[in-house]
Amino acid sequence: MHKTTTHTLLICGLALAMPLAFTMTGCDKKPDAHAEGDGHDHGAEGGGAGEKSEAGPSNRVDIPASVRQNLGITFAKVESRNVAKTLRVPGRFELLPTARREYRTPLSGRVELLVSQYQKVEPGTPLYRVDASAWRDLHEQIAATRARTESMVPLLAAQADHEKSLAEKVTLWQDRLKQLDELRGAGGGSATQVIEARATLNASQSELAVARGRSAELAAQRSQAESDLRSLTARHDVMTRGAGCLDGHNAAAPDSIYTVCAVEPGIVETIGLTPGALAEENGLVLTLVQPEKIRFHARGLQADLGRLRAGLPARIAPPQGGSVDLQDAMTGQLQLGLGAEADERTIDLLVTPESLAGWARAGVSAHMEVTLAGGTEELAVPQSAVVRDGARAIIFRRDPADPDKAIRMEADVGLSDGRWVVIASGVKEGDEIVLGGNFQLMLATSGSTEKAGHFHSDGTFHKGSH
Repeated sequence: MHKTTTHTLLICGLALAMPLAFTMTGCDKKPDAHAEGDGHDHGAEGGGAGEKSEAGPSNRVDIPASVRQNLGITFAKVESRNVAKTLRVPGRFELLPTARREYRTPLSGRVELLVSQYQKVEPGTPLYRVDASAWRDLHEQIAATRARTESMVPLLAAQADHEKSLAEKVTLWQDRLKQLDELRGAGGGSATQVIEARATLNASQSELAVARGRSAELAAQRSQAESDLRSLTARHDVMTRGAGCLDGHNAAAPDSIYTVCAVEPGIVETIGLTPGALAEENGLVLTLVQPEKIRFHARGLQADLGRLRAGLPARIAPPQGGSVDLQDAMTGQLQLGLGAEADERTIDLLVTPESLAGWARAGVSAHMEVTLAGGTEELAVPQSAVVRDGARAIIFRRDPADPDKAIRMEADVGLSDGRWVVIASGVKEGDEIVLGGNFQLMLATSGSTEKAGHFHSDGTFHKGSH
């Protein structure tokens, strides 16, 4: 019999079934002996030839949970993709310009830090306190100006009474002078009385003018005091609101202590001062960052400008070879950079994901997949899900009727973009295809392997039969 049709892998412990084109052979020991793991000597000589399985040949492979775990078997779903019109470029995630917020102290003084680096904070969380003499001076100025404003009230009231009294005195002497003039006209009275009355009236009018000037001066002083008080209070309110403390930390604190709180949620990224250090006015104390505010930044070739335009659908896919599922991708719309790099002949490509996957963070590298105009959706699987058994392309489809079995299939492969390959027939969207561990399954079911071998339930492979 021909070598390629008689030489098979012996599957012990896993009960792996062989392809239809191959003959199933058993081990010379019973399966329960393998499960126990005692006395199973792979180097023993003179083992007897096992009996052939009574079951007919099959293209199904047993992959129970223990085997999937030991062999690291993972799955990828068949999905519709425009493989022919997909442009893939590498790039990395970066923070949006609005993701970082600096906290500077508006006052100079000694700083006491209340948070640590990488600590997560919410709005209103105290970040640091500043023992600032300028904050105490501001409180003292407000208090002194308010007292000055309040003291003007009785002064203005007394001055108003004095002015009123003088006005009445002037009116009285005006009436007296008028009477004396009428008496002189009738031939009575004396010139001396008229002169004295006129002198007294003039003096009263002068005193009234001085009083009115004093009233105006006091009113101006009060207006200036009220203006100073409003300015100082407004500055205090602005600094209090800018501190971001929602529960009145600055109102309850001593006059010299100025507390700054977080105004947005975030994580403490950098701290610019050591605890107890003296900070200059407007000096940087710390920086908060919102790590979820990120976008993907890649560089495309200027030669592709004719095929690229803003608004094209795009996906951000993790790089191959890691622990992240290849299909754990994010979607968004393409944005083109405003300029281009003349020396490298590249253009900036930007995508802000509609929703973030758990693996996305600033600095992580990945690939941007832009779906260009034209082309059609075709069923495709990751390129690494296809293995070669000689000249044949093989995939293993998870049995929809039994998730503990995989079906070996000869893949009807089509166009590939280097990462995804079209499967023209034999699968439908949503089918699960073995991704990790498919090479081991291929070895276990191959009819062209030079040497036979077998798997055990712990995932180990041994050449040769028993």
